[in-house]
Amino acid sequence: MGREEGVLRLLADEPSKAWTFLTTVYELKGFEEKTGVDRPTGEAYSRNFGGANWLDQRMEVRKFSNREPTVLVVGGGQAGLAIAARLGQLEIDTLVIDKHERIGDNWRKRYHSLALHNQIHVNHMPYFPFPPTWPKYIPKDMLANWFEVYTEVMQINFWESTEFINGSYDEEAGAWSATIRQGNNRERTINPRHIILANGVSGIPYIPNLPGLDKFEGEVLHSEGFSQGGSWDGKRAIVLGTGNSGHDVAQDLHSHGAKTSIIQRGSTTVVSIDPSAKLNYALYDEGPPLEDCDLIASAATYPLIVKGYQLAVKKMAELDDALITGLVRRGFKYDLGEDGTGHQMKYRRRGGGYYLNAGCSELIISGEIDLIQFDEIEKFVEAGILMKNGAVEKMDVLVLATGYYTQNELVKRLLGTNIAERVGQIWGIGQDGELANMWKKTPQEGLWFIAGSLAQCRIYSKYLALQIKAIEENLI
Repeated sequence: MGREEGVLRLLADEPSKAWTFLTTVYELKGFEEKTGVDRPTGEAYSRNFGGANWLDQRMEVRKFSNREPTVLVVGGGQAGLAIAARLGQLEIDTLVIDKHERIGDNWRKRYHSLALHNQIHVNHMPYFPFPPTWPKYIPKDMLANWFEVYTEVMQINFWESTEFINGSYDEEAGAWSATIRQGNNRERTINPRHIILANGVSGIPYIPNLPGLDKFEGEVLHSEGFSQGGSWDGKRAIVLGTGNSGHDVAQDLHSHGAKTSIIQRGSTTVVSIDPSAKLNYALYDEGPPLEDCDLIASAATYPLIVKGYQLAVKKMAELDDALITGLVRRGFKYDLGEDGTGHQMKYRRRGGGYYLNAGCSELIISGEIDLIQFDEIEKFVEAGILMKNGAVEKMDVLVLATGYYTQNELVKRLLGTNIAERVGQIWGIGQDGELANMWKKTPQEGLWFIAGSLAQCRIYSKYLALQIKAIEENLI
């Protein structure tokens, strides 16, 4: 049915024995991707005098005016684009919808100073790598613009300003009834056989219940809606949360002249971007071919991943000793992650609770950004925060870098409680040691999930696309 590839790891002191052995299908026989020597000839639209040319055909295909998409992808970030590109190469008719006005807006509209926290070598999209002239750490707007280019180059059917309203599954028909709303407020019902939710592990902003916050007379916003701190020059700003977003927002406010404080709610893992965070991606650093790196990265079982991260975290702690010592002296609550596995396992297990230091830690250590512990707060008041010692921390703006609801909450809102309960946990480590309900069949027929980093989306979109292709061709 398929062609396979694999990775075999032997025991160093007894090479006749295997340590781990992975085999995986990389293509289906008779349904190979149309790439390289198998690329399309272009005869369908080349030199078609008097008929539709390539552009005419592309514009018509994008409309879905007289057909239903086989797959509806909800969300047009790296996850949605990666799976759409993969499905397109397998000739699966796919439509991507996204609520934003412009392709790439899910990155473009984030806070002004954002850049990727890991290097370019690990972040390429399927089929179409970033130019070799690009910087190691890609700014958000550069990535957003690339998504526009990628969509055109990969001929992805993409509808901007289109929101998924609700959906229900018809068991008898084996298809969904999905209501979408386009930018002109016109609703349309489409009937795909598969829905892939690609709207990320960070979907709906989480606003915690904070006593007295309704009394505060200043501005309150979630970090999702924060762009830059220019309007707060000379004002007093407090950021609640010490993850990546919280630190970056605090640093941005400080750099724009705001008197800035950051509130720590719980212990946080802090890692320097360089050199420590680079250790996890050393394999990709201008090393073997990307496809080989991806295969090797996929070959570790959960116990080995845990052990590998534990070893890496010990080295990171050594490299970052001065940084961590300075933070702890300032009263910062620091940890190495559950069972000493650091920020990478925190990301897999809960999607947050860590910071890759881009300079904010030094500002906290020096006192340029004040540190407030949440357990020392009594409540919020009109002027700011009443501390348990009776002091009032005055502020003009509060930025809530408090994370997002789980994807299960998003499923509940879009597809209903019954489907959400049937699917169960999404993201986090499942009973099989894999990310729960990611990139594989779920308990709900015709419903799939893809999310994660650019690397994860590139790697696992291949396997998700192959599963859908095999179903559509009645191979499984």
